[in-house]
Amino acid sequence: MGKKRIIQKEGQTADQGLVSRSLSQSTKKKHVSGILFVQSTYNNTKLMLADKKGNLLLWSSSGSLGFRGAKKGTPFAAAKVGELLGEKAAMMGVKEVDVVVKGVGAGRESSIRAFNSKGIDITLIRDVTPVPHNGPKPKKPRRI
Repeated sequence: MGKKRIIQKEGQTADQGLVSRSLSQSTKKKHVSGILFVQSTYNNTKLMLADKKGNLLLWSSSGSLGFRGAKKGTPFAAAKVGELLGEKAAMMGVKEVDVVVKGVGAGRESSIRAFNSKGIDITLIRDVTPVPHNGPKPKKPRRI
């Protein structure tokens, strides 16, 4: 019959192997300022750090840190992503960022706070969440 596999489920913790692997990959270029893009949905939180021209430097998401299922959309997972990207940005020499937030998820604020806790100044926070002006035309009323 073979060996039985035992799968251990842990609480809300980021996979330490994935975190250490992503921190070990450092870039050689030094940047002083950049733009932090935060895309927060109900299911996931993605953070992308770009230079002032818009070229992508770093990115991470709660799914890439090992969070699965409904835990990916939590503020805790978003804070872990913000901390990781903040550490990477500090190693690159980033001193200040503009933040562009998109989406309505739970991790909007917590990811920015965690990123800010690593000693990087935030000069601007802009919300570019798409909001419908009127939406599609409603259905006709049902006639019985």
